[in-house]
Amino acid sequence: MRNNQESVWMLQTKRADFNAIAARFHISPVTARIIRNRDVEGEKAIDRYLNGTLDQLYDPHLMKDMDKAAALILEKIRAGVRIRIVGDYDIDGVCSTYLLYRGLTRCGADVDYQIPERIRDGYGINESIIRKAKEEGIDTIVTCDNGIAALEQVHLAKELGMTVIVTDHHEVVRDEDGSQVLPEADAVVNPHRDDCLYPFAGICGGVVAYKLVQVLYEKNGIPEQEWKDMLEFAAIATVGDVMKLQDENRIIVRWGLKQIPHTASAGLRALVEACGLDIYDLTAYHIGFVIGPCLNASGRLKTAKLALELLLCEGMQQSARAEEMAAELKLLNEERKDMTQAGMEQAFEQVDAELADDDVLVVYLPDCHESLAGIIAGRVRETYNKPSFVLTRGEDCVKGSGRSIESYHMYQALCGVQDLLLKFGGHPMAAGFSLKEENIDEFRRRLNEQSQLTKEDFIPKIWIDVAMPLEYISEALVNELKDLEPFGQGNEKPQFAQKNLRIRSVRAIGRNNNAVRMTVVTEQGRPMEAMVFTVADQFVEEAKQSRSIDVIYYPDINEYNGNRTLQIVVRAYKLHS
Repeated sequence: MRNNQESVWMLQTKRADFNAIAARFHISPVTARIIRNRDVEGEKAIDRYLNGTLDQLYDPHLMKDMDKAAALILEKIRAGVRIRIVGDYDIDGVCSTYLLYRGLTRCGADVDYQIPERIRDGYGINESIIRKAKEEGIDTIVTCDNGIAALEQVHLAKELGMTVIVTDHHEVVRDEDGSQVLPEADAVVNPHRDDCLYPFAGICGGVVAYKLVQVLYEKNGIPEQEWKDMLEFAAIATVGDVMKLQDENRIIVRWGLKQIPHTASAGLRALVEACGLDIYDLTAYHIGFVIGPCLNASGRLKTAKLALELLLCEGMQQSARAEEMAAELKLLNEERKDMTQAGMEQAFEQVDAELADDDVLVVYLPDCHESLAGIIAGRVRETYNKPSFVLTRGEDCVKGSGRSIESYHMYQALCGVQDLLLKFGGHPMAAGFSLKEENIDEFRRRLNEQSQLTKEDFIPKIWIDVAMPLEYISEALVNELKDLEPFGQGNEKPQFAQKNLRIRSVRAIGRNNNAVRMTVVTEQGRPMEAMVFTVADQFVEEAKQSRSIDVIYYPDINEYNGNRTLQIVVRAYKLHS
């Protein structure tokens, strides 16, 4: 059966002089505590967190080979030779390609782009892309969001007499003694290089590309406002690639979201509209869970070039085409969601019927579209709180994608069974691999045999920022918490908790049986409206049998028919009979 163990609620206990921080920055002690919980310490860091501006972005010249890459590109532009950008098929790759293409075009380059097909080509630059570029008279290849691990491919390009510039943000390959092995490119721009002086390595491929455009514009005498006017694409890439919204990333996303209403891209504007969103009120959530999936859907089910061509639409003359393409992307994403739902249901059935006792879940869905394996693995992990691999049948082998929990290092686990794998790569929390179909059972058996996981590892932990009585909630506090946005990876939305609330009334709302509105009352008699997004009829029945409820919540304002009332949105709960 699916994991229905109760979660463990943990209270953050990081210390600081919250009253002093509150007085210094004109915020409440509650907000000061939340900022400390995000590991932001010291006046300078707190000020940057609350008030960071674009002037505080790091100097791109600090990045190793940045000036070298820019000089090479400008030299090639002056020579009039052909340049080809090679991106990736996900949102970061699409935005990176957009930024470089727009930037190089503005500098007068004879430039085009190529994005690999997910299933046919796989990730990153490959031999066929290189040979085709040579045949078509391409002099220089510039990669973005890929290339750092393409050692053989770059070597081939150099053998063919091509200039290669690699821009990437992934980890650098290391040899047996731990030293980094770089591709033989003419310039390698990657903040993860050991010899790179850039102070923040946690940027995405889109930001690396954005910084390169900044330097190109600077060297070409193009006004700085022009690179600042493309900030939204660096922000979208950062959120879409699930980078931590800390340090420089926080500034990029915060100001990039403000830039979207002023975007030159008719395509981006059309996609926002097609998704039914207000362009003047976009959050990181909208990028991560609405806009991003639409852009990614083209690379999953068709070609990422569709998403890129949409973003490249500019001006009124292209608005009609942009609207058509945006509608197509939205439809593709709806198709992707339906396929994902079907795959999830199959995965859940398989786990419940056959794998419930396994520590590590290895689910084989032979007919599932391989581009959906990672999404489904993530949903399986969320449902059972166990490391989860989803495998699909490819043309000549089985391909898999994994998502992990904090206590299980997924890449190391794959290293322990690498003799069964054809290819693999990954991180502590995610991995991809391929193997022969006949090795699936042995793969599952050995992973479970070697897991070293305990029952405690499967109990989800929910971290609470402040145990805050509902009496403390005010409209002023709700508004102040908005200053902590954008929320996302590394800057999670704050979570508050209160115990022993009496349930005064409860009712299901909405058409899909997924929402509940109730009134709760504190021990001091303070009533408060509460929203719960859950299986409504089941919750209502259980709540009617309960004397009290403990909640983890976020304070909000409900606006209805011109009236504004305080409410809490319940994110986790425990009912007491």
